Order: sequence, then C-alpha cells, then structure tokens
Amino acid sequence: MTQTSSAPPPPAWPALDVEEWTPTRDTLHMWCQIVGKVRLAFAPMVNHWWQIPLYVSPRGLTTSPVPYDGGLFDAEFDFCDHRLRLRTGTGRTGGVALEAKPVAAFYAETTDALRDLGIEADITPVPVEVERAVPFAEDTEHTSYDPDHAYRFWQQLVAAHGVFSRFRSRFIGKTSPVHFFWGAMDLALTRFSGRTAPTHPGGAPNCGDWVMVEAHSHELSSCGFWPGGSREGSFYGYAYPEPSGFAEHPVGPQGAYYDRGLGEFLLPYDSVRRAPDPAAALMEFLQSTYEAAAVNGDWERAALEKGW
Repeated sequence: MTQTSSAPPPPAWPALDVEEWTPTRDTLHMWCQIVGKVRLAFAPMVNHWWQIPLYVSPRGLTTSPVPYDGGLFDAEFDFCDHRLRLRTGTGRTGGVALEAKPVAAFYAETTDALRDLGIEADITPVPVEVERAVPFAEDTEHTSYDPDHAYRFWQQLVAAHGVFSRFRSRFIGKTSPVHFFWGAMDLALTRFSGRTAPTHPGGAPNCGDWVMVEAHSHELSSCGFWPGGSREGSFYGYAYPEPSGFAEHPVGPQGAYYDRGLGEFLLPYDSVRRAPDPAAALMEFLQSTYEAAAVNGDWERAALEKGW
C-alpha cells in the first residue's frame, strides 16, 4: 500500500515571504547546522568541504550516507511528515519531531536519538557563519517551526535544484555537486577553471579564515539560492577571484543586477517565480553570470563546456 502525504501540492515555484518565515528560517538554520556538524564529525575530508553539505531529497534535506564504525547512517529532514529521520545500515531507525521547540531541545533530542542508535557524535556545539553564535545547548531564543513555511522552502529548493542540475550537466570540467551548505543556508553549485586562486581573505563571522581558504582554493564561478537578500529570497552568482570586467558584464534576465557590497550578481526569487518560464529565466541568469566569469577570466571554455 502506498503512503501519501496529506499536504496539498504546491505551485512549481511557491511564494514564501522572507519576513513572514524568518522565525522558522532561523530556527531551521540552527537545526541544519546541528545535523550538518554530525556529518562533518564522521565524513572523510573532501576538497572544498564537499563532505559536509546536505542534499535536496524527495522528502526534504538529507546528509546522504555517512560512514560510522565500519557501517553507514544517514539523517533526513522530512518536510512532508515533519520529522528528522535517522537510519543506520543495520536497519535501525530513530527520529525527532520537527515542531516548534527551542534549538536547545532539538539538540538534546537529536543527540539522544543518535546515541540510541549507537552513534556518539562529538561536534563543536556552536553555530558558524552567523554574527551571534549562541551554543546549541543554550539557544532558547530560536523556537519557531511553521510546517507550511518549511514545506514551501523545500519546494523552492526542489525547483531550483532541477535547473541547477541541468546547468551542471553542461560543464565537463571540475564542478561541485548541487548541495546545500548549512553554514550560510544556501543551495550552491560551483564550476572551476582548473587554475589555482590567490589565498582567500576569509572574513565569515564565527568561522575560521582557513575554512574559506579551502573553499576558494581554485579559480571558480559559483551560483546559488539563499532565503534572504530580497522579498522571497535571492539567486546569486559570483567569481573568485573576480576578474576585471566581471561586474560590468551583461547579465540577464530582467531584474538581475550586480551588488557591489556583496560582490555578487543577484536575481530576486520572485522575478523568477513570476516569469513566463521560470526555469528559462533562472537558466539565463546561471549561464550569463558564469560567462561573466569565464569570458573576463579567460577560461579555456572549449575544453570545459559541453553542448548537450
């Protein structure tokens, strides 16, 4: 018998006002950091920290399989049934309800649920890439969880993930997976020219500069989506190092612009959502911001791109 969720199907590109869902967003951000740090505790190091992100799944966000004690486990935020699901390679399962509760309670419950499965996760219990880093065990400020907001955010990620994946397929050089970085809470995809980059200056709040140095060790063009920057979130595109002429390069679609404070091109999510063909509008942004990096940075495009 097939089980189905009682949640109504959302529009393909759902609206979600950032100001309206900020309380849930900020709580969920901390929850994602806790689960992400569990993955970080066990996954072997991969260049650019590719061993630590979460991934968009058919139910929400997942760690993917994590090695532990000769076996595997995973954790998945299920935004259909609103539960953090834990599974081991031996068939054991556990979980934590996703509902309004303090970060401190979620941290304790997640730690206990993992321990019940025989997993002792020794993490640094303080968030990163946020201005005010309250230890998880002491965070009683972030307590909100609106199931509809979490569900619609996941659906935003699902819609973006499909376009990002098609965009990724056009590049045969080194490229990252489409992954969700829990530090800044953004869905990201990065292409690389193949050349090394100058040492990144760092500067992310409550995050060692060496973290950003590793992430930006090679010349890159990166794009992504995060739930901020405009009314319903923003798509972004940047280059490191930023080549001369990057900021002035023509970028589409209408509504895209260069933010000199951030050093990134931005495209409001609602500009994509309202477009006659949202996927085509986003693809235009991804392609044109990449070209801003590749053309002005003199990438060897013939060796890196594929026409399918």
